[in-house]
Amino acid sequence: MRKSVFILVGMLLFLIVASGCREEKKIDVASKINPRVMATMTTKNVATFISDSGVVQYKIVAPLWQVFEETDTPYWIFPQGLYLQKYDPYFHVIATVAADSARFFSNQKIWRLDGHVEMTKAPKDLFQTSQLFWDQRRGKIYSDSFIHIETETHVLEGLGFESDERLTSYRIIKPQGIFPVNSSDFASDSTRPVSPSRPAPVATP
Repeated sequence: MRKSVFILVGMLLFLIVASGCREEKKIDVASKINPRVMATMTTKNVATFISDSGVVQYKIVAPLWQVFEETDTPYWIFPQGLYLQKYDPYFHVIATVAADSARFFSNQKIWRLDGHVEMTKAPKDLFQTSQLFWDQRRGKIYSDSFIHIETETHVLEGLGFESDERLTSYRIIKPQGIFPVNSSDFASDSTRPVSPSRPAPVATP
């Protein structure tokens, strides 16, 4: 009888220790997950409206959207391209933006657009560059890169660019040329940027 009790106690101790080891292994695995380098949200085939104070500001279309909120500087990333429509208070499209990739620093409210970056402003103005920043708090758009601008009457090119976010008041920091739209000098220029490839359209849910 006493021997049976010892055996039973021994089995219980073994089960308790084994269970503790399994639990410890689970904790070790969990402790290796670093939330700073893992996306807190990943969404594919995005087509969504972004609002501020109850007013729709713009629409985002992107193949992939990842959010990193646990980093020291939280940000969104669109690594496969971004297409964005900007609205006025009456829900009219006043500008569009397309880029090969983009980041949005959510605390600072700053967008960084990279690759082939293209903006349009109604009715026909076109802006092309390789990198662009949009500071929503200041309502400013700016770039240190080469910029190519087409209006209904002229083509402007140069280095560096500053504008209000509605693209109604802008300037090139270091102008390199101003050409009439039908200028042969412009037509023969092969150095101007190529229009960016936009993300494939995604059906709005």
